[in-house]
Amino acid sequence: MTMADMSAHSLSVAKNMDRVFLFILAVIVGLALVDITQVIPSLTFTKNAILNTAPYMALAIGAIGFLKATGAEKLVASAFQGNEARMILLASLVGGLSPFCSCEIIPFIAALLAIGTPLSAVMALWLTSPIMDPAIFLITSGELGWTFALAKTIFAVALGLSGGFISHFAVRAGYFGNVLLQKSEPASCGCGPQKPFQGKPVWDFWTDDARRATFWYEIRSNGWFLLKWLSLAYLFESLMIRYIPAETIAGIVGGTGLQPIFVSAFVGAPAYLNGYAAPALVSGLIEQGMSAGAAMTFMIAGGVTSIPAMTAVFALVKKPIFAAYIGLGMGGAIVSGLVFNAYMSLI
Repeated sequence: MTMADMSAHSLSVAKNMDRVFLFILAVIVGLALVDITQVIPSLTFTKNAILNTAPYMALAIGAIGFLKATGAEKLVASAFQGNEARMILLASLVGGLSPFCSCEIIPFIAALLAIGTPLSAVMALWLTSPIMDPAIFLITSGELGWTFALAKTIFAVALGLSGGFISHFAVRAGYFGNVLLQKSEPASCGCGPQKPFQGKPVWDFWTDDARRATFWYEIRSNGWFLLKWLSLAYLFESLMIRYIPAETIAGIVGGTGLQPIFVSAFVGAPAYLNGYAAPALVSGLIEQGMSAGAAMTFMIAGGVTSIPAMTAVFALVKKPIFAAYIGLGMGGAIVSGLVFNAYMSLI
């Protein structure tokens, strides 16, 4: 094999490798160049953290596989029928229960808007969906405790409700005109099978070859997804604990005042990984002095402003509605952080 052939083969392999995995390798190589004595401790920390989280990962992966194989996510559609207030309520609830990822929900939202579903109900679903789902709940409870996970779920639903009703009154006041951009349907992001099951859920999915294949596909794809992102998050956490003084974290996002809450809302946008990896990152920040309220704000604001979530909105609607989505998400995150801080100070 010539040098040119070897180079071409190397480029082909690199293109086919997962970018997150490549980034993890790059971080390890960079760490070895800067401080080789920290490589083994960081890898050990990451391995132990993954093993501790494994039971929650297994539950999360199994839940997603079951929901997708049975077609239970189709129950989401029932939220968008009837009275508008009822739509907002149910959209807020199912946004935290549906197994849609941020980009997988794009065609679903596009279809809802195209058939005239009120913006208020869509906004409620859009705000809630990237913040919480069954898998994120299990990962969050494993990392940050059941109190934090339950509170985040409550705040996600509350954000959906408030955003939905605010959008409802804004539309009635004439602030929003046409909603959809005149664009073709967005391409899929590859979160899962492109042709989800139609009709009623089939609970005994194992009796159907296609549904059984979907179950194992979801187990494999989501298992790898969680493993790579949590590995990256734990690797970052090990480096953060090693190199960032706790006093620095505590000085920025610690304490009980307004500053840590507001700072966390804006730090969440660039620092947030995704709903599965963020709990590990936040766990490390809390150990170094991050306040409970700031942690909650970071998680909620980061979910709303994560690239997949923002892309889903930006790709479909006009700029005023996109700005409203960001404003409602950030404002709701700050209020959630203040409330959670006050609650944690009382218990």
